[in-house]
Amino acid sequence: MSDSSEKKYFDFSVLKRVFTFVKPYRWRFVVSIILAIILSFFTPVRPFLIQLTVDKATGKNVHTPWVIQLLFPHTQLNDAWQFIIAVTVFQVVFIFIETVARFYFSFLTSWLGQSVVRDMRTAIYKKILGLNLKQFDTTPIGTLTTRTINDIESINDIFSDGLIPIFADLLSIIIVLVTMFVTDWRLTLIALIPFPLLILATYYFKESVNKSFIQVRNAVAALNAFVQERITGMAIVQAFAAEDRELEKFNKINRHHRNANIRSIFAYSVFFPIVEIVLAVSTGLLVWWLAGQAASNPIKNKDLAGELVAFILYLNQIFRPLRVIADKFNVIQMGVIAAERVFKVIDNPDALAPSADDAYAPQQRLEGKVEFDHVWFAYNEENYVLKDISFKVEAGETVAIVGHTGSGKTSIISVLNRLYHINKGEIKLDDINIEKYNLDTLRKNIAVVLQDVFLFSGSVMDNITLHNGEIKREEVIEAAKLIGVHDFIMQLPGDYDYNVMERGNTLSLGQRQLISFIRAILSNPAVLILDEATSSIDSESELLIQNAIDTLITGRTAIVIAHRLSTIRKADKIIVLDKGEIKEIGTHEELLVLNGFYAKLHSMQFKKNKTAVI
Repeated sequence: MSDSSEKKYFDFSVLKRVFTFVKPYRWRFVVSIILAIILSFFTPVRPFLIQLTVDKATGKNVHTPWVIQLLFPHTQLNDAWQFIIAVTVFQVVFIFIETVARFYFSFLTSWLGQSVVRDMRTAIYKKILGLNLKQFDTTPIGTLTTRTINDIESINDIFSDGLIPIFADLLSIIIVLVTMFVTDWRLTLIALIPFPLLILATYYFKESVNKSFIQVRNAVAALNAFVQERITGMAIVQAFAAEDRELEKFNKINRHHRNANIRSIFAYSVFFPIVEIVLAVSTGLLVWWLAGQAASNPIKNKDLAGELVAFILYLNQIFRPLRVIADKFNVIQMGVIAAERVFKVIDNPDALAPSADDAYAPQQRLEGKVEFDHVWFAYNEENYVLKDISFKVEAGETVAIVGHTGSGKTSIISVLNRLYHINKGEIKLDDINIEKYNLDTLRKNIAVVLQDVFLFSGSVMDNITLHNGEIKREEVIEAAKLIGVHDFIMQLPGDYDYNVMERGNTLSLGQRQLISFIRAILSNPAVLILDEATSSIDSESELLIQNAIDTLITGRTAIVIAHRLSTIRKADKIIVLDKGEIKEIGTHEELLVLNGFYAKLHSMQFKKNKTAVI
């Protein structure tokens, strides 16, 4: 899911796809377009009314608009003072109507953007939930966070600050220009003489800011990924006194982010004064032309004051949107780039395929017979971590898997419940290939308890049930009592409602694993996969864990990545792994008699202390 650093051309296919999310709100979208058109026609009205007022005040013969005649039928509109009052009252009412319309337009476009953002954020998060774990091994979490939050917000800007407002601004400019040409086409052409300079400046401004925005987006993603990773691993950073080195790395990324923003600020600092200069030149040309007309023929051209005031206001109505229209084009382009990144996540093919309608999904609990048949597996499709693995576990048996770090123990449990897909071979559960199972059915029958238990910020109860409303509090308490964990939880402040904080940092490793045992037993799985903790655990938690393990493995198939001699001796079968290959299979006594790989491993690990851990 890597991103290109540059995107030069506007991709209409991406924008078209964004608008598929507008379909549920199509009527609101249509209303916003109608409001944009209405507001565009409102734009030249006030300058026109001001021109009428000035012309009437200077004694010029003015044609009264039919709307004014209709609204003020009993007013002597030929009288200058009454005419000015009538026009002023109409302007006040008109401004109120225009303000209300602009409010609804702004609110509607923002509401539309937020609704689309909500739906897109739901879509991308749903996709992330279904990605294969391999994607999380290769994609920084901060990058996915950026896609879900920052990039999605940029898509919102397409609606609230981009496409619809640009349509309204462009239409307003066209209508104002048409009004100016109808009023005095020569004066309009004079006023537009500096416009080629503005168009050129707008183009270069758009290109400059666009490059800067792309760099800013990439820098934000890099900052998110870096900070998230360092905060997660802060204990390692501090333990190895690496604060200064990490700060220097952060400063380097932060400088890149700052420089990208400064380049954008520089472009704005150059562009806005240019717009003001062009406006000043256009205004100067207006005054020069009309003053020349008045000087050349004072009698014929004595009543040009109203036209001058109106044209100055018209120019401001043209230049005001032009100041921001290039910026809004960049908003759209950045929104499209952000949408492209979001769609890359949504379209990622490396995701869990939905189970077929005819997928195997028995209603009754499975027996728990497990078979690996010549299984090969690699995380990167090159270096195999499991090589031709074959073994059988009968229903109800307990199998201990032992081996050095990196021998493939964790990989075996990862492929059994389809967290990863094997490259070659076959894995069967109750004599049926696990690929044929409905995925929910498969995982409900296989419970996994890892040594590094992840707890979410929230209560003990929430972490046990994972917000599953079908699991009642009484069931949780009964399960906790069954494995002897209830008393430990009741000692916590707030017992089952105790907030374990992020990642369960307020609990010890042993306490976190005890909570995960309750998770496992509540699902009543046919197969239990347990990765014993290798870290030192206090004696009280050690005893609770041993009792809980004995309860958990009773009456079900258990596959244990074993580190304790007591667990290994209780196993019906021991599988010895080394470098992804099975070296030996047998009971504890049988493997010791062989005096092979297991015997050497046993001698190294348990010679001094029979309760030590591997």
